[in-house]
Amino acid sequence: MMNGRISVPEIQEIIRSHPRIVARGGGSKTALQLHRDGVELVDLTGLQGLLEYQPEEFTFTAWAGSYVADVQQILGEHDQFLPFDPVLVERGATLGGTVASGLSGPGRYRFGGLRDFLLGVKFVDGLGNLVRSGGRVVKNAAGFDLSKFMVGSLGEYGVLVELTFKVFPRPIAYTTLEAEYPSLAAALQALARLTATPLELFAVELQPLDNGCVLLVRLGGRPETFAPRLERLRGVLEGLSDKPQDYFILQEAAETETWRSLREFQWVDSGLTLVKVPLTPRCVLPLDERLTASGAQRRYSVGANLAWIAWPGPILPLHDLLASQGLSGLAVLGRAEKPFVGVSVGEPFARRVKQALDPLGKFSV
Repeated sequence: MMNGRISVPEIQEIIRSHPRIVARGGGSKTALQLHRDGVELVDLTGLQGLLEYQPEEFTFTAWAGSYVADVQQILGEHDQFLPFDPVLVERGATLGGTVASGLSGPGRYRFGGLRDFLLGVKFVDGLGNLVRSGGRVVKNAAGFDLSKFMVGSLGEYGVLVELTFKVFPRPIAYTTLEAEYPSLAAALQALARLTATPLELFAVELQPLDNGCVLLVRLGGRPETFAPRLERLRGVLEGLSDKPQDYFILQEAAETETWRSLREFQWVDSGLTLVKVPLTPRCVLPLDERLTASGAQRRYSVGANLAWIAWPGPILPLHDLLASQGLSGLAVLGRAEKPFVGVSVGEPFARRVKQALDPLGKFSV
């Protein structure tokens, strides 16, 4: 295993001289750390730091091994941030690992996912060639944008070495409305009403409980705007047949801690395997019934367009459950024999990209 400071030419040489390669970042996504015999492990945390940052242009370029926490601190000094809300930052997530896993946080609801903020990449392909795709400015060059294929690729197409992102101004403040419902079905009804109303919501999460469900709605902006916006939000929710049983307004430290806990998955009990599952709100109820019976913990994120499932025991029953519902998942934390569960998606096209970028099959998931 190569660790410590490492250069791009060294990475190229490793790829050319070894039959099998796996790149590793901060190790924050434990279910994706699949170790196999005969595979050379390349530690990319030696590629650290910003290469270029233009606050006035709202873009930066950094080495792929840079810790997201370090990048966020620098952006914060200029009142800027990564709007897709990176996850597992406190566990050591790197920029490269974030892109390779394709993970976004609750802020995806308002601003879009990681893919929308990645402007360009440099990576080393399976033949040891340094490939550049995209650019360092928001007005990107025309052509086939390989950088998008790196999002969620798990390193199957190449070793990321350099990344360029666009960023946004950071909101001055946040506030969160927490509404309690007697059932998940009632909370989903409220969610449908919210999404059909022109409200500027930063994040919307559902937290099923043993005897009900909590709906979290986050607002951001200038503090003096919060009172009328919260009042309008309550008006929308109170216009439903199943009204919330209670409201709470979270602000300052309590509000920050709530969303930090969600991004860091502190709600997941030790020993469970956390799986990300894209879905739609209409899929939630039939899936949740099965998950409840299996003793799984779960959260429904991004307006119930994404499920986070903390699964107890062997992963095969979850694989079968998701497949029966026509859903696919990615194991993120815990232990799994393979990262993907449920139905397979996009395989024919992925194989074509794989053949073009890694014809010798040096990178494997």
